[in-house]
Amino acid sequence: MSETKKKKKLSFPTAFTVLFIVLFLSCILTYIIPAGLYSKLSYDSAKNVFAITDSKGNITEMPATQESLDQLKITGDIEKFLDGSINKPVSIPGTYEKVEQKPQGAKEFIIAPISGVYDTIGIILFVFILGGIIGVLNAIGAFSAGIAALSRATKGKEFILIIAVTALISLGGTTFGLAEETIALYPILVPVFLAAKYDVLVCIASVYMGSCIGTMFATIGPFSVVVASNAAGISFANGFNFRLIAFILGTALTIIYILVYAKKVKKDPSKSFVYDQREEFEAKFKTEGEAPALTLKFKIILLVFIASFGVLVYGVASQGWWFEQMTALFLVTALIIGFLSGLGEKEFINQFLIGAGDLLGVAFIVGIARSINIVLENGMVSDTILYFFSNLVMGMNKNIFIVMMLFIYLILGFFIPSTSGMAVLSIPIMAPLADSVGIGRDAVISAYVYGQGLMAFITPTGLALASLAMVNVTYNKWLKLILPFMGILVVFCILMLILQVNL
Repeated sequence: MSETKKKKKLSFPTAFTVLFIVLFLSCILTYIIPAGLYSKLSYDSAKNVFAITDSKGNITEMPATQESLDQLKITGDIEKFLDGSINKPVSIPGTYEKVEQKPQGAKEFIIAPISGVYDTIGIILFVFILGGIIGVLNAIGAFSAGIAALSRATKGKEFILIIAVTALISLGGTTFGLAEETIALYPILVPVFLAAKYDVLVCIASVYMGSCIGTMFATIGPFSVVVASNAAGISFANGFNFRLIAFILGTALTIIYILVYAKKVKKDPSKSFVYDQREEFEAKFKTEGEAPALTLKFKIILLVFIASFGVLVYGVASQGWWFEQMTALFLVTALIIGFLSGLGEKEFINQFLIGAGDLLGVAFIVGIARSINIVLENGMVSDTILYFFSNLVMGMNKNIFIVMMLFIYLILGFFIPSTSGMAVLSIPIMAPLADSVGIGRDAVISAYVYGQGLMAFITPTGLALASLAMVNVTYNKWLKLILPFMGILVVFCILMLILQVNL
């Protein structure tokens, strides 16, 4: 009895506890780090003017012209503001001012998670609808039948799953920023990987590492390199060749790393970092027992489900879809599957709600993760950190400068996990510093995506904990897998950046 209690006492806390600990520490930071703000510029299309909000909240207007941008030392092209390419407030260089401290206390600590849930309601509803579909597919046996058929088809060549999934998701990440959308893939792919005799970490790694490595080495990512290049006043084609090489090599390194771990697990399951949960996963994802036959009805249902992901990729990549449209797509998919399944109306709703309920924890984690950013934003400490680092690197040797930029963006990635948000807040400040050390601004863009991408692998404020919660894996087990790989990536990024500033 005492031994059981001891094990429970020493077990790693859940994602909820980790997030609340980070939230508490973030509140403490708002007491320690001085509050400060840069003045922000935004384009008012209704008036065709630039609205400038200073640190005290006062708003002034300037003509929406290139001369105004030049006067404010903002390097972006006026056309990028007028056509909506830059549609978020941009930091104005040289305008940082300390403001009255706004520490986030007990009241803010309590309210922040609630605000976080409201802020992420789009993602949360998407997760619920997805869970409902999975619940129906599991109830009718279509999932089990499809997984069994796929397992038979890939027998002896299961490693192809890892290569295909990681490469495809990485490609989506580098081109259109595939990230949050990958949450939908875990309930589908985890049973497939388990049937192939891998563990759930192999699946999480293929999906999450694939997404992170793609967005980290973004080539034409509209929410990262394009926005950042616009803010820096350069074409996103600048530095493209270096980012493309980094993407290809980085994806190859990722696949090799996952394959090495996967081979070890397949050869000896006890080597798995989640070996102690194997029975739990087998029960949850029904990897044992005889699966039903893959009938024509099941084939049609699964085809509809898979086709919905093709539509999702098309919508996100070319139609500017976000969670409202993606959720609507899956709602329609759910109704079609419900009709084809032959389940009665009551049974369909019941299984749908059971599936949605299974992802309730994931939904709350998404909201609580957002609460950390809310606390830091309201405490007004992010601009202070940016101001400190911009002064730190000014006038350095170019090689030391670009390496420092990598680590600065790695740190900033915790405070500002949004790639587009980071771009418009920091690039107008950081990119001009490249001029002072004699390197191209495209190198700063590369350091920005590399550094923020590195932090995305582990930051609790991003998708890491939500992804782990999809299959009930604790944070420490993920860190055990990912930290050695992050060390490899840091060395790789440093080499790529030094090559970029010297060639």
